[in-house]
Amino acid sequence: MAQADAAALSRGAEAARAFQLTRVPPDFIDDPYPYYAALRAHDPVHDLETGGVFLSRYEDALAVYRNPQASSDKKEEFRPKFGDSPLYEHHTTSLVFSDPPLHTRVRRLMTGALNQRAIARMEQDVVTLVDRLLVGLGDAREADFIEDFALQIPIAVIGNLLAVPRSERGPLRGWSIAILSGLEPAPDAALLERGNRAVIEFKDYLRGLVAERKRTPGDPEVDVLTRLIQGERNGEQLTENELYHNCIFMLNAGHETTTNLLGNGIWLLLENPGELARLRADPGLLNTAIEEMLRYEGPIQLNNRRLAAPMELGGRTLPASTYVTIGIGAANRDAQQFPDAGRFDVGRRPNRHLTFGQGDHACSGMNVARMEARIAFGRLLARFAKIELAGAPERDRRIRFRGFRRLPVRVS
Repeated sequence: MAQADAAALSRGAEAARAFQLTRVPPDFIDDPYPYYAALRAHDPVHDLETGGVFLSRYEDALAVYRNPQASSDKKEEFRPKFGDSPLYEHHTTSLVFSDPPLHTRVRRLMTGALNQRAIARMEQDVVTLVDRLLVGLGDAREADFIEDFALQIPIAVIGNLLAVPRSERGPLRGWSIAILSGLEPAPDAALLERGNRAVIEFKDYLRGLVAERKRTPGDPEVDVLTRLIQGERNGEQLTENELYHNCIFMLNAGHETTTNLLGNGIWLLLENPGELARLRADPGLLNTAIEEMLRYEGPIQLNNRRLAAPMELGGRTLPASTYVTIGIGAANRDAQQFPDAGRFDVGRRPNRHLTFGQGDHACSGMNVARMEARIAFGRLLARFAKIELAGAPERDRRIRFRGFRRLPVRVS
């Protein structure tokens, strides 16, 4: 036994030493968590060959999130990766990859449009949409849970927030995937070309939409695009470019988070029938179940910062300008923070996962995603007594985002 333990320890240490995001092992995308465990145990502040470090422990990730000297501005990092391109313009203008004062100005406008009153007003439309989609699942012999259910919800919600005509929503998902795929650790030329083309096409579409909304404003209490165009009462407004790119960001962030949360969540419930039965028996566990889905199989696995000042992490002093990759998926499985971290537990409390970030850069749309998931899972489980896989799921092969391309199901 001691010899087997020593061999396992040696394999873990070697896996940690060899780990690089730009050339992950063949089995990493299907199950990255053994690699994250090896990193936490053997090299929690791990050097990346592209420069910077990868963090796998919860306390280190949280410290960076809370450090005001950990910058989200990506101009310096993205210039070599994207060059002077539409992708560079987009990812350095959107809310998520900016620092004050741009971040403060954009976030104030967006969070004002996504407050609790606004979310409450959305709920009935989401209920109506989910019920219609569930009828379709029930009528089908078998369905793709991603295509036929999970991705339809955020596209409709963000489309409604921006008042995008339903007949014009067809390209939105493709644009979103192409733009966000450029954020992968090692995107190839074809991936970048698709991303750049998507930014151009999306901006061209928004020009027409914005022009129409300026001619015929909507109600700023429910029409986020009208609110963003008009700005705050103190006269604070986005520039035209900031407006375009943050509308794109809203769609991308909302689509990716909710689609993956719903797909990962139903897969977890089907893979853990005891927890599914527990949730059915006690629907009051729905909110904690959603938080556990976010922790256990987070829709976003990586985040990034650049240190504007030296920082102590894991016994090392990292100099200013160090690029830090926060392993959200790794931190969310850290047993030092989450007892029995490798177990999916729909009643887990407390559950201070890092999926939505922390501090000033906490996800501005996180309560919209939670609302969508609460309605979707609550009504799905109430409507169908039986939900089962109808074939092998197909995972999305990206590293930063974790979800499924296809998830065949049968319901009855």
